[in-house]
Amino acid sequence: MIRLIFVLSVVVLSLKSFAGTVSDLAVIDGIRDNQLVGYGLVVGLDGTGDKSAFTQSSLEAYLRNNGIKLPSNVSVKSKNVAAVTVTASLPSFASVGQRLDVTVSSLGDAKSLRGGMLILTPLKGVDSNVYALAQGNLLVGGMDASGADGSKISINISSVGRIPSGATVEVPFEAKLVHEGDVTLNLKSPSFLLAGSMVDALNEDFGYPVAHAANHSKVIVKAPDAELDLVSFIGRVQSVFVSEPKDAAKVIVNSRTGTVVITETVTVSPVAITHGGITLEVKEDPEVALLNDNVEQDTDIAITNEQKRLFELKQGANLNDIVDSFNDMGLAPSDLVAILEALKSSGSLKADLEII
Repeated sequence: MIRLIFVLSVVVLSLKSFAGTVSDLAVIDGIRDNQLVGYGLVVGLDGTGDKSAFTQSSLEAYLRNNGIKLPSNVSVKSKNVAAVTVTASLPSFASVGQRLDVTVSSLGDAKSLRGGMLILTPLKGVDSNVYALAQGNLLVGGMDASGADGSKISINISSVGRIPSGATVEVPFEAKLVHEGDVTLNLKSPSFLLAGSMVDALNEDFGYPVAHAANHSKVIVKAPDAELDLVSFIGRVQSVFVSEPKDAAKVIVNSRTGTVVITETVTVSPVAITHGGITLEVKEDPEVALLNDNVEQDTDIAITNEQKRLFELKQGANLNDIVDSFNDMGLAPSDLVAILEALKSSGSLKADLEII
């Protein structure tokens, strides 16, 4: 029987208190991207277009809008056209004429968009207003090849393409930075300690109480009276260094890939675990012992297992040491998750456990 050996990837985030700028830790309320979307047609395909009825209807409507009237008994059936959805992000303070990158994705059963060109497509916001117009030749990175017997080989995805600078902004988007004389900073990782630390750093840098915390996720900064000074003021605010406190102990496990992300503050209380043929013991004895071939009687507990491995770790052992032991044993993802859940249920795992 072939046994699949699972390799555990461990990423340890060292979260000791360190300094980061305000721009790293918070975003300014009012500065955001706005999503645009549109429906369009890609033409010029080499027989890899749609066979869908709605694509043909869209092509007929396009021809009518351009003054080409087809006889009632004639229907358009072209394999060189594909119906697509076009998306882009409109940044704050975008001005008329600014160029945007767009992503074009097939809506029908087109085999590939390679070699196609997107015809003029209006891009709308959630308010149904047109903010940009997109058009241009697609860049497609995938590849498809098929044979007469139905065999097919695909490399990457060829039903999605990009048009760098493929859209032009037609309506400017004005964001509002100052609300009732204040600039609001939204913390990327809400924390009462971080909010307080940011307020202290800003007040110390400016030399007067310019900031206060509204809650654990918002820091309010008093804006300057002169609007012309707003840009330099915000630039100074974003460049202030903040001492970031340690985050709470947390363990994140991806049971599909076997990736484990842990914080440095995670510890484990004394506990002994047996899972199938695996035995792991955490003791107050600081020595570490490994048994390979023999079963040994311990003064506190005797453990026998199929793999004949015993790992002893002292009280308060870092979870990274335990995960390294799991990795040496070649555990499957399901075994790792089961052991971590048992540690959490027993109260021995001093961390929040999140399984994704």
